[in-house]
Amino acid sequence: MTLEKEQNTSSSRKRIALILVALLSPYALVQVWILTSAPNVAFETMPTCPANSQNCAHLGGGQDFRMDDTMELVVQANISVISELLQTWIQDGNMNVLFETTSAEEGHVVHAVDITPFWRFPDDVMVHLEPTPEGHTRMELHSQSRLGQSDLGVNPERLNELHQVLMAGSPSAA
Repeated sequence: MTLEKEQNTSSSRKRIALILVALLSPYALVQVWILTSAPNVAFETMPTCPANSQNCAHLGGGQDFRMDDTMELVVQANISVISELLQTWIQDGNMNVLFETTSAEEGHVVHAVDITPFWRFPDDVMVHLEPTPEGHTRMELHSQSRLGQSDLGVNPERLNELHQVLMAGSPSAA
């Protein structure tokens, strides 16, 4: 009788293992597809959204797309203050920075990747901050999903959040 119980236990464990493998296989396949279909390629210049795209959003630089074009693009604060807010937002979001440069002529340019929870789809976020002659900061923001036909509103929401974070650096926001 002991041998029979051991065989039943072994059979049950194998059955559970097979069920787990069957349940996890689709997730593993999607992760392999994402890794092979959406490799990290750094943006060094500000991209634009394709016409009629539903997985991209842009604010500023005369390229507003899927965003409220009345949103303020100049923060009444020094670029170093706004750059620090941007860095904190990127760190708090556990984003991976693929490209970053700062110069007196170009300002501060950052390309970061935000990974969506669970499915782990990569979304690119590009930010260009430039100083104005008045000592303020002009911003241009871009967010796009690498895969899929629609972002389900994630990219405009992300840019709205980032816009609020950066505008909080203005003394008038306090």
